[in-house]
Amino acid sequence: MAFNHGVTTSERATSVLSTASVSAGIPIVFGTAPVNQTGLTKAPVNTPVLVNSYAEAVNAFGYSDDWKSYSLCEFINAYFQLNGLKPAILVNVLDPSVHKTVVAAASKNVVDKAVTILDSSVIHDDTLTVKSSDAATSYAKGTDYTVAFDSDGNTVISIKPGGAIPSGVSALSVAYTKLNPSVIDADDIIGGMDVGTGLVTGLELVNQVFPRYGLVPGLILAPGYSHNPTVAAVMVAKAGNINSTFTAFALTDMPTDTLKRYTDVPAWKNINGYTSALQVPLWPKASKGGKQYHMSTHIACAIGVADAANDGVPVASPSNKSLVIDAAVLADGTEVFLGPDQANFLNSQGIMTVLNFVGGFKAWGNYTGAYPASTDPKDVFMSIRRMFIWAKNSIILTYWSQVDNPATPRLIETITDSINIWLNGLTASGYLLGGRVEFNAADNPITDLMAGKFNFQIYITPPGPAQELAFKFEYDAAYLETLFG
Repeated sequence: MAFNHGVTTSERATSVLSTASVSAGIPIVFGTAPVNQTGLTKAPVNTPVLVNSYAEAVNAFGYSDDWKSYSLCEFINAYFQLNGLKPAILVNVLDPSVHKTVVAAASKNVVDKAVTILDSSVIHDDTLTVKSSDAATSYAKGTDYTVAFDSDGNTVISIKPGGAIPSGVSALSVAYTKLNPSVIDADDIIGGMDVGTGLVTGLELVNQVFPRYGLVPGLILAPGYSHNPTVAAVMVAKAGNINSTFTAFALTDMPTDTLKRYTDVPAWKNINGYTSALQVPLWPKASKGGKQYHMSTHIACAIGVADAANDGVPVASPSNKSLVIDAAVLADGTEVFLGPDQANFLNSQGIMTVLNFVGGFKAWGNYTGAYPASTDPKDVFMSIRRMFIWAKNSIILTYWSQVDNPATPRLIETITDSINIWLNGLTASGYLLGGRVEFNAADNPITDLMAGKFNFQIYITPPGPAQELAFKFEYDAAYLETLFG
């Protein structure tokens, strides 16, 4: 031991651990995008990309108003532009090297020394060729003309001064290759892993988010595809087992082309298995300014707004929260007008919908798909289910660092004290009605302790939604006495 003469001091690690921050509502969204327009070095294909703004999303994935072909653009518009939210993780499954169509050479009119192709899918590669209108003369890119996208994603071929293209030419022959999003189907969204190459695609990429970004996905979406029961089932499976550690929540749409009457929706939900506590079945679609959105897109936005108002804690249900829409619609554009009776019927079957009753269009419904088969509050109320998910993910991130430390009374004390302080803080803030952690002998038999397994019991009670406010009125004749002063 070193010799000391005088007073010495030292420090040891704080016994109470600060809880890790987990954002419960970060969405990971699977779909298609016009990645031929990407500003990145390489088009993002089956790669989770974290974006924090509309500009970042458009730079990475391009943009088109053809949302039927490019489903991610619907989400980009609603999430970043209409609701001003961030961040999101987007996954495009459309591969320009595979999902493409060759467009044969055709004569295009030259207007103001440029040819404009009104198509956001044109791929700007070597397959884009420009020749004279009779196809006798070929022209060189960069020397005779330039190619660029305009603000609408259209391809503009501009004639360069001093090049070989004659001044005053009225037409040019243009051939190119373009994206073919129509070939993308449920299998592409579901994805998998190529045994030979190890390449991971589709929903399997949920497991790459935390290793890439240190973020836990909170919501899983696939607007335009989640009405497919197989896609929805895989979404729920992935939500329940991220990296064999974390949990998320799936927002699953239901068809609006075959399901046109609200009374038919519950039977479809049950037959097709939209009944998990980790999902919310959604019907119908939404519309804003004539543009159709899938409900999952706008419910993700409502969840994001509600979470942001509570410091990222998912204590509030998105139900009865405003949606930035002006109609509820079917796939063919027919408007759906639900009153409280019809909307509540859907709610009673574990289906969230849209209600335009007081204060404009609102999300309406608190239940997960598990209702009414289950009545356990932690499984049937969306906000309570998400609070449990958020609390579990927070505990995992916070106490992962304690794994493999010496199992001493100090370790147990550090963990229990830290969790109780955290739960007390959540209770004081109104995010919990109460909570505690216990380390009990009855839960920890000697055989478990010898095997290095330590069991902590956590009790939490998140506040449920005030779903029904009942006011009883009575005529009180005693107030007639006021007539006599």
